Amino acid sequence: MSLSEILGSALSGLNAAQAGLRSASNNIANVNTPGYARERVPLQTGVTAGQVSGVRTLEAVRVADRFLEATVYRRAGDWGQAEAVANSLDRLQAMLGGPGDASGLPARLDAIGAAAVAMTGAAGSEPTLRGFIGAVSQALSSLQTLDGDIAGLRVDAEREFSYTVGTINNLLKRIDALNDSVARQAAGGRASNGAIDQRMSAVEELAGLIRIEVREGEDGRLTIDTAGGATLLDRRLRLLDYPPSEGSAQPLYPAVKLRFVEVDGSLGADTGERLDSPAVGGRLGGLMDLRDRRLPAFAEEIGSLFGGLAESLNAVSNAGSSVPPPARLEGAQTGFAAGDRLGFTGRVVIAALHPDGVLAASLALDLDSLGPGATIQDAVDAINAGLGGSANASFVGGRLTISGSGSLGVAVAQDPANPSDRAGMGFAQLFGLNDLVSGPRTFGPTGFTAADPHGFAPPQTAEFVLRGPDGRVLAQDSLSPMAGGSFGDLVASLNAGPLSTFGSVALDGRGRLAFTPVANLPTASLSVVSDTSSRFGTGRSLSSLLLPSGRETGLEGATVRPDIAASAGRLPLARLNIAATVGTKALGTGDNRGANAFVDQLRAPVDLGRERVAGMEGYASFVLGQAGLDAAGAKDRLDDMAARRSDAVNRRDSYSGVNIDEELASLVTLQNSYSAAARVMTTATQMYDTLIGMVGR
Repeated sequence: MSLSEILGSALSGLNAAQAGLRSASNNIANVNTPGYARERVPLQTGVTAGQVSGVRTLEAVRVADRFLEATVYRRAGDWGQAEAVANSLDRLQAMLGGPGDASGLPARLDAIGAAAVAMTGAAGSEPTLRGFIGAVSQALSSLQTLDGDIAGLRVDAEREFSYTVGTINNLLKRIDALNDSVARQAAGGRASNGAIDQRMSAVEELAGLIRIEVREGEDGRLTIDTAGGATLLDRRLRLLDYPPSEGSAQPLYPAVKLRFVEVDGSLGADTGERLDSPAVGGRLGGLMDLRDRRLPAFAEEIGSLFGGLAESLNAVSNAGSSVPPPARLEGAQTGFAAGDRLGFTGRVVIAALHPDGVLAASLALDLDSLGPGATIQDAVDAINAGLGGSANASFVGGRLTISGSGSLGVAVAQDPANPSDRAGMGFAQLFGLNDLVSGPRTFGPTGFTAADPHGFAPPQTAEFVLRGPDGRVLAQDSLSPMAGGSFGDLVASLNAGPLSTFGSVALDGRGRLAFTPVANLPTASLSVVSDTSSRFGTGRSLSSLLLPSGRETGLEGATVRPDIAASAGRLPLARLNIAATVGTKALGTGDNRGANAFVDQLRAPVDLGRERVAGMEGYASFVLGQAGLDAAGAKDRLDDMAARRSDAVNRRDSYSGVNIDEELASLVTLQNSYSAAARVMTTATQMYDTLIGMVGR
């Protein structure tokens, strides 16, 4: 080997050691940098004309395992989704109140039963009556507050959803730019480890926001797809297109579109792909799951809970009377017309009484005897004829009113042997004559059948949405009733439309619109997202009459009837003695049977629709208990996903991260290599000097 070859080999050794030192110093400097993958300088034996000639130093490479990185991306998506759900459900649980919290909803609902029990042993004392009325009022207020809080959580989820879409788009733009940088460096044969590290960090952040699949091409570019197969990035960038949040709860939110990005950075053509299911994963999927499925489902349960509570309380109040009897019983808005089918069976007793409870006139109206074709007006006429001027009944604008003549009051009672019944409710309850829980409408099913006229006309519309078990919109249908049709026509129209692919609708035995999914669809929920209908101009909409979901039960406007709230003595606890004769006492003070009836009714099963029958106390415990279980389950899942994510990150970092001890040991080795190569150069230089000196002599 010539001296020139020796010098060349030593120089290559110096360069190799210098490159190694530079790489080691970069590694040590970034020991605490998240996502940094350590560098390694590959070395090859230098060969010239078949002979070894020093060492060749290649471009520094990242020490990374793409499979470990892919695992981190998957775990980040699972964690992001679990975190979004757990945080929101934890807030919901806090709104419900914990055990022992006197202001929480569970305590408010329990207080109704406790106050009813207290009334049974106090002979109708003023404090116990006020305690019961206050408990009902506070429970209604708590339900309404919670309903508003749930709507607020949905708004928060929507705002964060919109913000997350913007963050995803920014990350995709950044990754696309880094893709170009990596590809250019690779084409020039140069390392781009810094850009790759930055890209990996951006991809990991993106994976926490939306579940993705990542592939690396031969040119170093990354291709990113969603878990559902929609391409977000290849050689052309796509961005998520979603309108900014309006800051209010909406019954239906638009799907996220994917659109190509033009050269100038503007959004171009629609790709035709949609992100409309929580299956997109990551934080985006978790927020979508909350906004479209979990929170609406809980709001529906709260609505159903209210509907059952109002029906139970009003069943008792409408069976009783206050003492002295009220001069006037004015029903709530039913949405009925005077010519509508009466549809009652059984008997109802209507009495006119003096202020001291002495019977002035009584009518035991056999509703069956009026015939199957009887109308509401026929019942009104029968009442007026039967009471002989002692009281007067009228039905105007969807409301039934019964008023006593002169100083007489009125009371309505069920015949225990053959109680009046339509859709599981008595005569007074269906018309809301003596409701404890009152509002701008009656509460409970209406008992309509397919043959009843629907009473709607153009341009009134109702838009229905069907959601699958994951909250994704399966079908939408806009119903535009034609004048003169029946409820059966509306049902037939829905069954002929887009909903029919996934099941069928029908009126159940209480006149509620029920959806039955096809066999391969485990569950589906039907709701109304907009409704401009008004039956016969009464203001009662199609959805408020047919109650397709718990959201239409009327919670928003419900309150304790104002006169009862103002005077506890107006609480209808007494029971009319239907066996009393004219001139004898039929209603008396101290009659507290209604208190026992409240206790019993709160425990009695109520048909809530959608194949749910439960007592109010049991159903309240189930709904609120399920919310607690869901929150606890979400927290456990978050802990599990966080542990799995940490494990994946640790595995990746243990392979590609910087170990300071190894780097220090490498520095010593490289320093020795550098010194040895320098010593070789010094020796070779001395030999050159000696040789030149010899030649010069």
